[in-house]
Amino acid sequence: MKRLLLASALSALTLTPVLAADVVAPIASVYDWSGFYVGLQAGYGWSRVDQPYANVGGPFIFTQDDADGNGWLGGAHVGYNKQFDSWVLGLEGDFEASNIDGDDGGSGGHINGFEFKWLGSVRGRVGYAFDRVLLYGTGGYAFMRGSAYAVEGFGGATAESNSATFHGWAIGTGAEYAFTDNLTARVEYRYTDFGAKRISFPVNGYDEKIDPSFQAVRVGVSYKF
Repeated sequence: MKRLLLASALSALTLTPVLAADVVAPIASVYDWSGFYVGLQAGYGWSRVDQPYANVGGPFIFTQDDADGNGWLGGAHVGYNKQFDSWVLGLEGDFEASNIDGDDGGSGGHINGFEFKWLGSVRGRVGYAFDRVLLYGTGGYAFMRGSAYAVEGFGGATAESNSATFHGWAIGTGAEYAFTDNLTARVEYRYTDFGAKRISFPVNGYDEKIDPSFQAVRVGVSYKF
């Protein structure tokens, strides 16, 4: 009996460190975020469009209300991630159509507005992975095609419209989850500033300094190869 008890005690002492190691050892990340991916995204945006105006070719000494607006946007994205331990570095590009539109309500004598037609970006991504959960920040170059317009009278038809391409930057943050080895979903907030551009309205006899920016919340799904 003493020999049996001694053997049992020795076995317990041998197993205890092993069991303790199993309890305290961290769970290794098993999902690999590395690879190419493509996906679709959609969201809602809120724009701010400063638009001081001037006589044609003159300084912008006249002010009017902003042509702030809101609306939907959606499109596609493509990118590549590379994982280093728990850190994930990536590069992503996207392209979207938009119906974000707003006007000043006629504060300058005419109703002047601005519409975001399409936009895109090329951004870096830096994230930290908790297995299938990825928290990340993103930022880089952004571009947009928009249309500044003037409406003749309140409730009237568009009297003059001029389109231009804007260039700027974007920054944001998001979270992504891998449902399967190939399918992920995300939610992302991003702020984008497109800089300012002079747009002429020769029919109406003035210029505007259009300075558009917007913020948006997007959701998306991706397929990782």
